[in-house]
Amino acid sequence: MIMQIKKLLNIPGTREEFDFTVPEERLALVRSCEFASPVQVTGSIANHAGVVTLSLHISFSLLVTCDRCLKQTVQAFSYNPEHIVVRRLENPEEDEENYIIAKAESIDLAEIALSDLLLELPTKMLCKEDCKGLCPVCGCDKNTTECNCMSQILFE
Repeated sequence: MIMQIKKLLNIPGTREEFDFTVPEERLALVRSCEFASPVQVTGSIANHAGVVTLSLHISFSLLVTCDRCLKQTVQAFSYNPEHIVVRRLENPEEDEENYIIAKAESIDLAEIALSDLLLELPTKMLCKEDCKGLCPVCGCDKNTTECNCMSQILFE
């Protein structure tokens, strides 16, 4: 979703709200995730005394495979990133990652939301916080089955 923000960049005190779903064809480009629900994005962009701030609320569900027990589950995620939007960087040495640059006085909200989403995802996916995982000897799911494999190895 391309948003024209010329008015917001030029007039302090202005504010615009938005609410959209990231198109499925954009989600299909993200090969590292299997989305179980649409990616819903709401938020606002506001000019406060010449500083333009973009506030997002991103919510979605993913089909994930637990890194400990290999069980597939659907997990809901919700993030609230914020960015400062600028026309250009005054100092080329400034870190571009800290700002959203509004080329042609517009920004692509779907692209920003997908980038934020991917950066915020946990590196380890778990079905539940206290997942016990699989037994390294017999391979049983220790969340549902008791085995004595490890105790046998420890006492031999």
